[in-house]
Formats: sequence, structure tokens, C-alpha cells
Amino acid sequence: MRVVNALVLGFVMFASAMGAAARNIPKDLSNVRGFNYTAANVATSPRHHIDHWISYNPATTEFDLDLAKRLNLNQVRIFLAYQAYVQDKAGFREHLLHFVRACHQRDIGFMPVVTYSREIIADKASWPLAREWAADLVKTIGNEPGLAVWDVLNEPDWPRTPESWVRQRFEFAKHMAAVFHELDPRTPVTIGLAFVPGMEELADYVDVLEFHDYSPTRAQIRANIERAKQFAAKVGKPVVNGEIGCIARANPYDVTLQEHMKAGMGWYVWELMIVRKGWGPVHGVFYEDGTVRDPSIAAAILGFFLNRGPDILPSAPDREGWVTRVVTNSRKWLAQADASWAEGLDLAEEAANLLEAGQLIAMRDPPTRQVDLMRQGQPDLPALRALLAKYIEILEPYKLKQ
Repeated sequence: MRVVNALVLGFVMFASAMGAAARNIPKDLSNVRGFNYTAANVATSPRHHIDHWISYNPATTEFDLDLAKRLNLNQVRIFLAYQAYVQDKAGFREHLLHFVRACHQRDIGFMPVVTYSREIIADKASWPLAREWAADLVKTIGNEPGLAVWDVLNEPDWPRTPESWVRQRFEFAKHMAAVFHELDPRTPVTIGLAFVPGMEELADYVDVLEFHDYSPTRAQIRANIERAKQFAAKVGKPVVNGEIGCIARANPYDVTLQEHMKAGMGWYVWELMIVRKGWGPVHGVFYEDGTVRDPSIAAAILGFFLNRGPDILPSAPDREGWVTRVVTNSRKWLAQADASWAEGLDLAEEAANLLEAGQLIAMRDPPTRQVDLMRQGQPDLPALRALLAKYIEILEPYKLKQ
């Protein structure tokens, strides 16, 4: 029996090696600068991955991909929603083809994340439906030059409980990895694991190792990167981080991107767009019009990071007396019973500019935005007085002796 088992194992290893030789598996993924993507204006949450394909807009897609190109991003990871596919198979295929080709035109590689219904994963008798779905995907885009990697299941190790469901998802992930290996002899296969241990457990079933990390400290980020790199070297497979960046998990883009770049670990940020009814409040670089919520995120993607060292040079916004001048003039304006609306707005704008340029205030709701909204609305002197009083109170401690 042991001899037979050894022969079977040897045959499986030989077949896997032959398959790997024919497959276009990259040796190194350290140059991946990727992003997860959903259009910003999709309809409802938590259906945003589904609605993206149902309400797919080619012009929106191309505009968003051009934004990614401006940041020198070179890979995209996007969820293929099974529910959208079964609702309109022909329409889904058309949208998917447009997307992968639009990516390729911009030299952006495409990693589709294949999703399924919970009912299919839970019931082995339904797994043939997943195979049919996979076969249609391979037929539709398997020969597209923009296709980089199949991600056959997202985070089977999350949530961690119940354990029985985790085990079921792992078995399904293994099954689908085998299905895609069989159906597509050229494209590498990965499974996007939420944690490095899960990545290690399923390593034998994939060509590319993938983990996700939203750790809240640099030490934890570094430890996960190092463990993943050491394991990848041990098994001789390329590795990439498929998801990073979340302000609600104490995982700032500026921090996690710096650590991944320093370590030479390829990455995909979550996510390119600020999805208004999805993950937008805690993720994302761009609004749908191409503006940003936090310029430091775009800067970090381009490799520019905040100086947190001992040699910083704090700003001095009153160097030429502007803080003193604005505070003094604002107090005079506030003391006037018949104060001018236009003059007050100008003072508020000057104060807002000093606060933002000097990094003296939180930017969750930028002061210049508040002033602009007042300019666009009807005159409201009590509101303007309150806003200006708030601004000069913050500016007051930064006045210098002239």
C-alpha cells in the first residue's frame, strides 16, 4: 500500500510539474503595483460587486483605469459576481471582455476574483454549477493577453468561525483550483487568503501565493511580509499581497505601502475608487470625478511618504505675519454689528488656507470646502461668524512675536 501511495504521489507531483512548466507563472511579483476595483457610483451595498457588472459603464471604466495609470499602477483585482452572471450571461460576457481589453490597452494586468453563491459552496452536489461558471469564464477571457492570474476564491479563511464552514470553503477552494488548472492550461491560479497561515495550508494547490494584510502596526506588517517571503522561497513560488490599506483598521496606506515597498513585496491596495455605498468610508483613493479624499494616499502609491523621523521641520504659517493679520482682522470683523458677508467669507478663506497649508487642522472635512459651500449658498451670517471664530481660535496659538 505504501508503494502504491508513493507511486500515486509521484505521478501527481510529476503532472503538477509538467502543468507548471506549460503555465505562464511569473518568477517574481515584487513589481506588482495593484488595486482592487469597483466603480464608485454602483447602486447598493453590500451588492456593490454585483451591481458593478449589472450597471457596467464602459466610459466610467476607462476613466477610472486612466486614473490608475496616472498613479503608475499595473495590476487590477476585481470580483466577478456569479449573481450578475446568471442574471444576464450575454451582458456579463460583453462587459467582462470590455474590461479586460481596456486594462490591456493600458498595460494593466487583470486578476479576476471568481465568486459563487453560498449555496453552491455549501452543497457538493452543486459544484458542477461552479465548473460551468468557470468554463464560461475561461471560454470568454482565457485567451485574452491581459489576463494575468485566476483568483479562484476570496478569503476562505475569513471569518474564522464556524470551523466547519472554513473547512468547507477550503475544500471548495482546492476543488476550484483544480478546475481552473484543468480548463486553462496557461494562466496561473491563486487563492486569496486572508492570512499567511491559510496561504501556507493551500500552497500546494496554487501557482501564485496570495495573502491579505490589514495589520495595525509596522511590526506586524513586517512580520507577515517576512513570513510570507520565507515560505515562498521555501516552496519556490511567487507571492503577492492582494489587499492592503484600511483607515478603520489602523492600517494607513502611507504606512503599509511604505513597508511593502521597502520589503520588495508586490501589493494591491483596497481600493482604487471611493465606493459611496460600499467600502468608501474606510477605503479608496479617488472619487468618481477624479478628485481625492487624502492626497497622501496618492503620494504613497507613487512612493512619497510622510517624514516621521527626528529631523522634521514644522511649518511656521506666521513667518510673514499672515496668521497674526488674519486673526486680528477676523476679530475686528466679528465685532461689527453690520459685518460684510463678502469680507467675512474672504477672511474665512484666508484662515482656511492657513490652517490647511500649515497642517494645523484635521482634514476629515476640509476648511476650504466649508467656506466654498458657504459661498455657493445663501448668506448666513450667524453660521459664518461661528465658523470664523472656530478657525481663529485654532490659529491663535501659532502667532509669532513679530
